[in-house]
Amino acid sequence: MTDLTTRSATPTKATGETPRPGTGDPGGKGRTTIADGVVAKIAAASAREVLGVHGLGTGMARALGSVRDRVPAGRPGQTRGVSVEVGERQTAVDLDVVVEYGYPITDVVADLRVAVIDAVERMTGLEVVEVNVAVGDVRLPDEPEEEPQEGPRVT
Repeated sequence: MTDLTTRSATPTKATGETPRPGTGDPGGKGRTTIADGVVAKIAAASAREVLGVHGLGTGMARALGSVRDRVPAGRPGQTRGVSVEVGERQTAVDLDVVVEYGYPITDVVADLRVAVIDAVERMTGLEVVEVNVAVGDVRLPDEPEEEPQEGPRVT
């Protein structure tokens, strides 16, 4: 396996080709910073895709968020229930989630951790050192939706 950070301008064993100048690993030729909001959006999007996760945010945060989200500033509530700390090479993620009734919470949380770690590490290159999950509610099948529907309501 080739270490991409120590490539030289010698022919590779696999192809016999000599890399062109400037086409190798650009590491060390600049600095990349990834904003907390970027990691939070990735974590939120991947968390919402997990089977058994009803939503992000809990209790009062969801109620207040639904009011705050009516302000037209981007997509509503993209990162509600997600908190991150981003360093130069590592990140930590905290999630507040609502689980659908009937799903084993421990399985949902395990799947959630795997999904978030995979997405964040794959998309950012940061090492995810921890994903803390707080399950604050379970959505019962007969409970009404707390969050407003997107778009205008037709009566």
